[in-house]
This record gives sequence, structure tokens and C-alpha cells, in this order.
Amino acid sequence: MNQNNEHSSRPVVLITGVSRRKGIGFGVAKILAQNGYSLFLQGFPTFDATKQWGIDPGGLKAIGEELKGTGSQLETMECDFSFKQAPNQLIAAGVKAFSHLDVLIVNHAYHNSQSLFELTPDEIDHHLLINVRATLLLIKEFARQFKKDSGGRIIMMTSGQHLGPMPQELPYVASKGAIHQLTASLSDAVMEKGITLNTINPGPTDTGWPTDQQRQEGLKHFPQGRWGQSEDVAKLILWLISEEGGWITGQVINSEGGYRRS
Repeated sequence: MNQNNEHSSRPVVLITGVSRRKGIGFGVAKILAQNGYSLFLQGFPTFDATKQWGIDPGGLKAIGEELKGTGSQLETMECDFSFKQAPNQLIAAGVKAFSHLDVLIVNHAYHNSQSLFELTPDEIDHHLLINVRATLLLIKEFARQFKKDSGGRIIMMTSGQHLGPMPQELPYVASKGAIHQLTASLSDAVMEKGITLNTINPGPTDTGWPTDQQRQEGLKHFPQGRWGQSEDVAKLILWLISEEGGWITGQVINSEGGYRRS
């Protein structure tokens, strides 16, 4: 990890869950790099290796090198949030690399489909460890290190579980529902530090997971004639973390392009 702090005066954004070029995390990182933010990126390619999309060529290191081409000061770190010390270690590493962190974007998520009669204790626990416990600990450590009295930003990510049933993804729904319900209380908890906190539901986003059949079937539900793209949520985040977005806090924002569930 490079400890060069020559660009530490730039706003520094820590983004979790950046390990695939098709993913939301990469889309957010790319647009923030293009807009002059320094980036500290976390990824866990081992998880991607278990899914149908697999690991990106070159892994997290190659992703970092590609984004550095935008001129952004950037560092990366792989870590597994199932370990209880990982959130503390990640925040500490980000502060060590850049001397400060200004924005935290909690984009990572563990997901494994399970319906009611498939439920296992281990899957329930793993969803809660990665998606809820790690998120809470990341926010705790980020707020603890925040030195300013205003201008900090935290963005969490939820899903559409509050807008319609997702019966095949029950552990995931439980974990993302927790993020949704934590938004108002967490925003109040960090407000005394001058930090705003909001949650985004990006709606169905084509990050490489849908099959061709799912992609075509899904188009029937999008009145604008296309699936959501990572750039859509990236542009919203770019505004929320800007000075212009500083009056918005404690909100769960649905950014779905008018997606129709029926």
C-alpha cells in the first residue's frame, strides 16, 4: 500500500465492494475519480469466484490501476467482512494511506438466494454478519476518525424489499431491511459530527447477474425501456456527497427509473 499523502488534501472516499468492472462499486468509483476525489477501495474477489460472473481479469489490483488512469490518487485493499476486526482494519488502513477519510460508501453485500423452506442458520447469520454487522462497525469507526465538524458523508445501499416481496431471498431481505430501518437512527447518531447519512435503493441494476432471458423479461417493467446501470446510482451519489447535497440526511432514496413491479 502506498503511503504517499501528497494528494491527501483532496476529498477522500472509501468505497466497499469494488471488485468487478460491471458492479455498482466500480461505476461509483469511476465517476468519483473523474471528478477529482481520492479513493480507497475495498474488494473481496474470493466471493465473486463463487458466483456465475467470476473474478475480473487481474482482480482488484487491475481495477485500481485502471482507475488510476483518470488521475485519481487511489489505493486498494482486500478484506473479508466476516471477520469482526475487518471494518476497524479497513478504516485504519484508509486513514494511514491518506491521513483522513471524508466519505464512506457502504456498497458491499453478501447475497445467496434462499426461500423459506431452504433457510439455514448459517446463511441467515452470514448475511447479517456481512451486510449488517460490518456496516455498523464501518460507520462507527468512520465517524470516530472524522476530525471536521461538517461535510462528512455516509451512503448505505439497500434493495427493493420495502416495495415488493422477494420470497426467494429471505436472508438478504432481512439484512437489507435492517439497513433501511437503521437509516434514520444512524443519521441522527452521526449528525453531531457534521456527517450526513443516506441510503439508496438503486432498483434492478444490470451488473452482469441477469441471464439474457431475465434481461429481456425485465424490460417489460422499465417504462424508460432499459435496465438500471451502475452510472445511474453513481450520479446520484456524486450529488449526495457534494456540497449541494449537504441538506439531505436520514433518507432512503429509491432510484429505480419508474420500475413497475406488476
